[in-house]
Amino acid sequence: MNVTLDFVESSLDDIKAALDGGTLTVYSVARPTTADKPVDRSGVLATFTFGSPAFGPATDGFEHPNFVAAAVPATTVGTPGFARARKADGTTVADFSAGPGEREIKFTEVSCSPGAPVTVATFRIIAEGGWPERPEYYDTHPRTGYPMPKTL
Repeated sequence: MNVTLDFVESSLDDIKAALDGGTLTVYSVARPTTADKPVDRSGVLATFTFGSPAFGPATDGFEHPNFVAAAVPATTVGTPGFARARKADGTTVADFSAGPGEREIKFTEVSCSPGAPVTVATFRIIAEGGWPERPEYYDTHPRTGYPMPKTL
């Protein structure tokens, strides 16, 4: 989880409470370096709405989000790369890694197709800075004429 500067001093319980009635928007790849930066070059794949409370008690290292709808229709085609959580008023709270593999949010689907249901299978919170991606992949914008990040 990467939180915005407004929530950097907040406890995990405070962050969960801030999401009551908020949203979790799932994006394709190319997440911003920090949750304080706007999302660009990433398509919105699906948007979940948190209930109130936003989370039930955590068990076995997993959070139990309380979504208004367990499954939501995908809005476009793509593979989840990250998810941004916002308060009910639209204020950004945090970014979470999402998709297959060692991610905070895993879905029952590997990719999204317009109108197909998207369902969160597991949700766990990794401490700030514990993202599984390599730092040189943050903010990447693959385009013709621009090199991809080099691997060592």
